[in-house]
Amino acid sequence: MARLTILGIESSCDDSAAAVVRQEHGRATVLSSVVRGQAELHADFGGVVPEIAARAHAEVLDHCVEAALEEAGLGLGDLDGIAVTAGPGLIGGVLSGVMLAKGLSAATGLPLIGVNHLAGHALTPRLTDGLEFPYLMLLVSGGHCQFLVVEGEDRFRRLGGTIDDAPGEAFDKTARLLGLPQPGGPAVEAEARAGNADRIPLPRPLLDRPGCDMSFSGLKTALLRARDAEMARAGGLTRSARADLAASFQKAVVDILREKTRRALDLYLDLDPARPAFAVAGGVAANGPIRTALQALCAERGVDFAAPPLSLCTDNAAMIAHAGLARLAAGETDGLDLAARPRWPLDARAAPMIGSGKKGAKA
Repeated sequence: MARLTILGIESSCDDSAAAVVRQEHGRATVLSSVVRGQAELHADFGGVVPEIAARAHAEVLDHCVEAALEEAGLGLGDLDGIAVTAGPGLIGGVLSGVMLAKGLSAATGLPLIGVNHLAGHALTPRLTDGLEFPYLMLLVSGGHCQFLVVEGEDRFRRLGGTIDDAPGEAFDKTARLLGLPQPGGPAVEAEARAGNADRIPLPRPLLDRPGCDMSFSGLKTALLRARDAEMARAGGLTRSARADLAASFQKAVVDILREKTRRALDLYLDLDPARPAFAVAGGVAANGPIRTALQALCAERGVDFAAPPLSLCTDNAAMIAHAGLARLAAGETDGLDLAARPRWPLDARAAPMIGSGKKGAKA
């Protein structure tokens, strides 16, 4: 089929999203992308509350689909398939999206395609930058952090990842400890600009061990203790101390990601790819110092660097539609018994990782 048009639905955490993507002559184009966030619903809880998120998805997902079709200037009859995030993620939210997709498929007769949320992120650089297989991918977000060699549309090799918390969750926790607003990533980055990143010593977990695995839980604990020490010394958290804590934390994360990326690049380059490329995606990829450090590292190693625009780095349905296109083109579809999965590793050969299905900072 020369042209395929597909609807994507995403609801794995706290963003309800729908998008329409068309593939023609081997090139995919985003015709529409609609995202409805829930930040105000969870603001008082310090993180995403799964039950609240699931109910909000059930209320707005159909409106997202209508808006995406209207923006694309299409109707359901113009589609060739429906792709939906079937996992991993908060099970109530994933189930909301899967049930909507099943209903649309049953009503229209359109093929149903279940998509791994992580595959959506991992394949986004092919949509935005046309990267050739194999490329190295760092997925770094609120619930995930792992290095993947993307070998094909459905072939992924994990080189390492977080053994506990993800960087995005650590940024959110840091913001709460410092009295900064959510989401924590942008707030900590803004506060860090006024701080001295070298004044407060913080650990770099696992840098003394070989491999590409990471840990951020101990860094959060160290920040808590450093904050308490600053408050005891000054009788409260001063403006300058808060900035220094934010800057020191951010520098620690940058150092960890840069060193682990260097090691992952070594392993990837041993594969002798024809056109070496490194891509970063996920909400934390929007952090300026992190992106700058990784881009500089790639320049040193002679590796192409790709970072999708923020709208396609954070959770969205365009990436789900794009990933679904490959399965649809190959004739790979699912029945109405498609299950919602809270955990769904991309590399089934690798050992299970703690947090491999976790998304977001949950209360």
